Amino acid sequence: MSDVAISGGGLSGPLLAVFLARRGHRVTVYERRDDPRQALSQGRSINLALSTRGITALEKVGLVDSVMSAGIAMHGRMIHDARGKQDFQSYSADGSKAINSISRSTLNNVLLGAAEQEPNVSLLFGHRILATAHDSGEVSYEANGESFRRTHDVIIGTDGAFSATRDAVVRADRADFSQEYLPWGYKELSISPDPSGAFALDPDALHIWPRGNAMIIALPNPDHSFTATLFWPFDGPCGFADPRTIAQHFAEVYPDLVPLLGDLQGEFERHPVGSLVTVRMWPWTRGRIGLLGDAAHAIVPFFGQGMNCSFEDVVELDRCLDETSDNWAEALPLYAERRKPHADAIGELALANFVEMRDKVSSTMFKARKNVEHALERLAPDHFDSLYELVSFSNVPYAETRTRTAQQRRFPYNVVAVAAAAKALVTGSHR
Repeated sequence: MSDVAISGGGLSGPLLAVFLARRGHRVTVYERRDDPRQALSQGRSINLALSTRGITALEKVGLVDSVMSAGIAMHGRMIHDARGKQDFQSYSADGSKAINSISRSTLNNVLLGAAEQEPNVSLLFGHRILATAHDSGEVSYEANGESFRRTHDVIIGTDGAFSATRDAVVRADRADFSQEYLPWGYKELSISPDPSGAFALDPDALHIWPRGNAMIIALPNPDHSFTATLFWPFDGPCGFADPRTIAQHFAEVYPDLVPLLGDLQGEFERHPVGSLVTVRMWPWTRGRIGLLGDAAHAIVPFFGQGMNCSFEDVVELDRCLDETSDNWAEALPLYAERRKPHADAIGELALANFVEMRDKVSSTMFKARKNVEHALERLAPDHFDSLYELVSFSNVPYAETRTRTAQQRRFPYNVVAVAAAAKALVTGSHR
């Protein structure tokens, strides 16, 4: 049994605490915030899209039912053009598969509650980590205005894109680290229920207002509201620095959205603009320290995989501990070597999907390609899977999803898939 410190009580931190406690380890979770379950305001956050990878992790510790009960299934995208016309695009070939909208605060509360129920877990709120030492396992932290030190066998950093734990790894010899910011930011607005208390938009869809260089998305909430997120450039037309009034801007660019945003001007002025960053680094481990989730590989949110990828990190670390009989000196490097290629792959896919969401989803060519992909998935399921299908509705490693879809685009492979589809049509075997 090891004494493990987890830096960060966000999403992957308490989930990891549950996994480790059930392995018999003592776990202390340090979280700089006060207990968010007691907070009057949960703060801002982009709604999360829980899909197969995240669900798989939650299933392993029996939390999937409590989480899914707070989510709303979205079976496709609803595209809103500049004239207000709507076009529904199913995520899967048969329309049966869905990603799930869930608020970050709700999920965080469920995970913290689960961790708190484990007898081997201590949750320390209002404890801000100041520094960590990879050689000794010492954690320096601040609580109630005083400074303290404590030593642990292992320290796992799950403290996000701007991780304090990561500094001990980055400052060591031969460490590569980079942050790439997009010239776009995000801001949240809210869409209230309609006068009858019902959803003002179809809750079965992730709504997108694509406008080339900018977009707005909206995800449903259980209280029949929607959380709308603006992804706009910081500068230039249709951006946060656009000199036009907000009312004029929305009337011109998002006319069908204006009636749904009751306090558009007020929320726009009150809510801050967030940044979008991709973090790349190596190594993820140093001595007694390991990094997990955004602390190791923050990605932009445009494939809805940030949380799902982090939860998959937890599953892989648990698997490596199995394989090494809980030998941390072997398990941490093994986990990092296995996960690094896949974190890099989904980081690149997320950046590419931003272009698709804000620009391509409304084009005739895009819709035609999606129709062909869905037809091949229905008629030749053993020979064809779309990239979206593999990323969102399977546990196929991220790097492998790119390899497999690239192979499918090659001429000989396409011939096989089309031939199989044609045979299915003739024989009726797809029914």
